[in-house]
Amino acid sequence: MSGEVLFTVLVLAVGLERIAELVVSKRNAAWSLARGGVESGRGHYPFMVVLHTGLLAGALVEVWVRRPEAVPVLAWTMFALVVASQALRWWCIATLGRQWNTRVIVVPGAPRVTGGPYRWIPHPNYVAVVVEGIALPLVHSAWITAAVFTVLNAFLLATRVRTEEAALARLA
Repeated sequence: MSGEVLFTVLVLAVGLERIAELVVSKRNAAWSLARGGVESGRGHYPFMVVLHTGLLAGALVEVWVRRPEAVPVLAWTMFALVVASQALRWWCIATLGRQWNTRVIVVPGAPRVTGGPYRWIPHPNYVAVVVEGIALPLVHSAWITAAVFTVLNAFLLATRVRTEEAALARLA
């Protein structure tokens, strides 16, 4: 099997993981809203969806059109980082439980979660997003996708973290 095919399988697996996230997110968002949850940041959410979809599509297009050479040491290192980012993401999801979703929805009276990875950093899921956004394309040397996603994601995360911090401040 060619490197491009193996990379495509990896990207499709990450895409399936994203679908699983959306299923969990939708269920948890409904739970939060049913308990009086208040959503913030609706304006940037569509951009986030497009950007994350673009990461997957861009990596595939770059690999199949530009045909970069995969560098084995880089590929395996980046693959390990992709796996680690997925583990961190699901640790965040498990730690937040029903409070986790892809939107910013805060349930009045709910405590701020400070366990799991949140003991050490306030937004560990975004560490996973940043690592994955760099590592996934670089598994097959798709550096253009990695660079474009990283720059655009930096702007998005600046807005997203401000939005979450303001929403969480209302819990106190």
